[in-house]
Amino acid sequence: MPAAFETAIVLAVLLALALLADWLTQRILRPLAVKLVTATRSQFDDALLERGVLSRLSHVVPALVVFQGVQLVPHLHGGLVNFVGKLALAYLMFTIARGVSAFLNAVNDQYSKRPHARSRPIKGYLQLLKIIIYVVAAIGIVAVMINRSPVALLTGLGALGAVMLLVFRDTILSLVASVQIASNDMVRVGDWIEMPSLGVDGEIVDIALHTIKVQNWDKTIVTVPTHRLIEDSVKNWRGMTDAGGRRIKRSLFLDQQSVRFLQADDIQSLRHFVLLDEYLQKKDGELAEFNADLGKKGLNARNSRQLTNLGTFRIYVQNYLRQHPGIHQQMTLMVRQLPPTATGLPLEIYCFTSDIRWERYEAIQSDIFDHLLAILPAFGLRVFQDISDAGSTLLPAALAACSSATTQPPAES
Repeated sequence: MPAAFETAIVLAVLLALALLADWLTQRILRPLAVKLVTATRSQFDDALLERGVLSRLSHVVPALVVFQGVQLVPHLHGGLVNFVGKLALAYLMFTIARGVSAFLNAVNDQYSKRPHARSRPIKGYLQLLKIIIYVVAAIGIVAVMINRSPVALLTGLGALGAVMLLVFRDTILSLVASVQIASNDMVRVGDWIEMPSLGVDGEIVDIALHTIKVQNWDKTIVTVPTHRLIEDSVKNWRGMTDAGGRRIKRSLFLDQQSVRFLQADDIQSLRHFVLLDEYLQKKDGELAEFNADLGKKGLNARNSRQLTNLGTFRIYVQNYLRQHPGIHQQMTLMVRQLPPTATGLPLEIYCFTSDIRWERYEAIQSDIFDHLLAILPAFGLRVFQDISDAGSTLLPAALAACSSATTQPPAES
């Protein structure tokens, strides 16, 4: 039998064995492993199956067949045997690296189901580990193909250290940032963060080694480099969620010309408000005692203490918030005046809602200010606002009517 013909037959047999090994692995061993996995109660082997660990590692068998069998082919040139063996070994290393990478993905999937996974994610560390695995595999493949020791290859790469630092600059920065974020518990998956400089205002949906993915409230997705969370200012709303209260900080701008002292009939009318009953009774005694100490001087309204509609309204708002079911009573609650402005006197409402959900928060806040705006006239107060288009149209006509009424001569009797 000619040597070339014998070599061709053995190569054909070797190729057939490799294909047969791949077929047996894919059609028999892998389905058998799937049945075993589905029969167990463990969820980790299910994660291994979903991530394709078995599928990737199944290619190891035909690679081993080629690597070992090529050396048994008779009359094959030594250089060709060496080259095919190197290719098979390189493919074997690459396949194992892919299998280990899929295994790490399964580890992350299983870990993510734990309660503390949101506060202590390991995805970034696993990604770094995968990078190391692929780098080691790449070094091994290059060392095999050029027939050099990996140690000698790494020694020769020492001169390229500066270049490697530049290449992996983002990876190094992201690794340091990931360690700081995890150790300081700065952000977690599910946190609401704001970074105005990057257009970020939404919820974190994924934390990886190089990037953090945020879904804004308008449903857009923003991808932020991990190291930017260390370099830039980040506002995390997790404290609001943990505390169970969301702040209301809004002002009513009152017309300062509507602020006045309350007359006796005003006070009598306000006594119908249950929220002011106790306050007015207390103030009646307090003011009467103070004015009595003034003697005859207390009879002059300029010297006596009197209630104002603004002060009484401020107490009303405070008592209204104290009994409101949607306001957190264990957190700061106050109604205060801010410095007067050209747009009126700000009366600020500062409190916290007991429901932190956005929809409920806005509903509670709107209900409060709806009520306060509607009740203002009962205290003789007005909200300051610019003249509207309708007002600017009616005002000249009203002034003209007043002018004509004052200049018209009296009718003869």
